[in-house]
Amino acid sequence: MLQRLYITNYALIDEVTIDFTAPFTVITGETGAGKSILLGALGLILGGKADAKSIRDPQRKTIVEATVRIAGNADADAWLDNNGLDNDHNECILRREIAPGGRSRAFVNDTPVALTALRELAAMLVDIHSQHSNLLLSSPQFQLSIIDNIAHNTGLRQQYATAYQVYTDTQREIRLLTERVAAARTEQDYLRFQLDQLIALDVHQDEETELEATLQRLTHVNELKEQLWRVDSTLNAEEHSVIEGLKLVEASLQAAEQWMPDTQGMAQRVGEMLIDLKDIAHTAQSLQDTLALDPAEVERTEARMAAIYDIMRKHGVDNTEQLLARQADFQQRLSDIDSSDDRLDELHTLLKRQRAALDDVAAKLTESRRRAAAGFAGDLVKQARTLALNNLQFIVDITPVEPGPTGADAVAFLMAFNRNQQPMPVRDTASGGEISRLMLCLKAIVASHMQLPTLIFDEVDTGVSGDTASMMGEMMASIAQRIQVIAITHLPQVAAIAQQHLRVFKTDSATDTLTHVAELDDNEHLLEVARLLSGRDVNQAAIDNARSLISQNRLS
Repeated sequence: MLQRLYITNYALIDEVTIDFTAPFTVITGETGAGKSILLGALGLILGGKADAKSIRDPQRKTIVEATVRIAGNADADAWLDNNGLDNDHNECILRREIAPGGRSRAFVNDTPVALTALRELAAMLVDIHSQHSNLLLSSPQFQLSIIDNIAHNTGLRQQYATAYQVYTDTQREIRLLTERVAAARTEQDYLRFQLDQLIALDVHQDEETELEATLQRLTHVNELKEQLWRVDSTLNAEEHSVIEGLKLVEASLQAAEQWMPDTQGMAQRVGEMLIDLKDIAHTAQSLQDTLALDPAEVERTEARMAAIYDIMRKHGVDNTEQLLARQADFQQRLSDIDSSDDRLDELHTLLKRQRAALDDVAAKLTESRRRAAAGFAGDLVKQARTLALNNLQFIVDITPVEPGPTGADAVAFLMAFNRNQQPMPVRDTASGGEISRLMLCLKAIVASHMQLPTLIFDEVDTGVSGDTASMMGEMMASIAQRIQVIAITHLPQVAAIAQQHLRVFKTDSATDTLTHVAELDDNEHLLEVARLLSGRDVNQAAIDNARSLISQNRLS
């Protein structure tokens, strides 16, 4: 329930606070007084477009704030919790601010939120119904939603949506796999040729590094032999070799150990050095024997390196590790092609099972819709007669279609307002006044089946009068027994029934025109109903007529 609306610095409004204190509130005022300004401000709360031109004083911020009671509104309550916003489970405050430069900000319970989030939450709290909204009645999606709401198909719709998502996911996988396989098969021969080249080359990881080291060795044989000869001759020459010198050192230390304990162990350490140096000398000599200038081996190594570097360049890689990864990729892609037919067969079998499950849920959904449609059509015709639509014929046509996001049904509202007409789609048959009354009936029926947000009717009673106007007022009052209704109206018959009456009016000063909103007491309510009956000149007859109208109809 909308409890309070605060507006400052918006259009002709300097500052207004409106407290909504009853389930059924009417708002009246002369044409041009500013009733549309109130709706414009409410539109900002609902996530509408912010216009810098609406700022009254360009030096100040525009603020529109709505306090809404959410106790009992499970959807709004859950939305606040799911979005991590403060929630006392009783009230919610929605605010929109427009800075002088035109920048807009949105808040929920004093926490900044994206405009899309504000719009999503506000849709659960307030529904503005204007003559423009009557266009919805010709929308197939709107018609379907009405039937599903009346049928309480939320659970079935969710079950269907899940099955449909699974089904379409498999369809998408089949399509993508088919496309990939088709593309792969066009290059299958190319992939095979590339893979065969890599397999034939038979590279191993880090081979290019090893080949470079081998080539360095092969091209520097003479230098290597010379250096190794020097090692061997220095360590193991017949005269003045390092090894022979160390042998003398070892013997001298062994002799010294007899007379000087401090030299103990030194001979042993020299002996260990001798062992290592003899081994080094032997290895150097052995390596010399393995070295020989072999132009053929150099040529083979260079050719191998060239082959590896050529194929690395061809595949745009930097090393053999990446080249082997490319080889593995070719193998996997060819394997995928070879196994794709089996995978496609599996997916098609799975798709058949999923389609059967989808069709089963769709059939239940269709049956539920048909049952609800039959009752809804009868209820709507009955309601419409109370609003002087005595000849209304109304059919909910449900035809099977290929399963889509909302089911396997196309829903169309067919109607005729005269006896000599065949039922036709809404857009082809009804006048604006007839559609307004029909939409009011529809809202009344839907309100009896589900918890709607606050309903705001913006002059939906335009073009009607007399008993029909009274019946429209009574229907709004009937809806207000279940949900809050706020009606902007010019009809005294509707205003007379209200539990709360607000009047919009303008005042002029030497420099300004301002819009105000006042809550009327019983006497002011009487005079305003009289004004609606008689126009500007309110006489005693109009007052007496208004008093009679109020006493007959006003809700307590």
